[in-house]
Amino acid sequence: MSRQINHQAAESLAIEALAFLAADEERLSRFLALSGIDPANIRQAAADPGFLAAVLDYLAGDERLLLMFAEQVGRDPGDVNKALMAMGGKSPEWS
Repeated sequence: MSRQINHQAAESLAIEALAFLAADEERLSRFLALSGIDPANIRQAAADPGFLAAVLDYLAGDERLLLMFAEQVGRDPGDVNKALMAMGGKSPEWS
């Protein structure tokens, strides 16, 4: 049986995902370039649930990055998709 993720758990996972991206300069630079967020504003942006959903959406859209994240934090890759849906996002086409 598949367990669901509530909104609070989804935000927590998104913060983990942001920390994962921030841990590597190349990963973070690519994300910031695609999102249009200035590095100086990332803390402020992280308080916005829409931004956190965008972090999850970014991971969900890159299977290689998603699998790296899931392995590093010890989560099922499907949890990112569940969290994204809990935050009002939608599943990527490949899932």
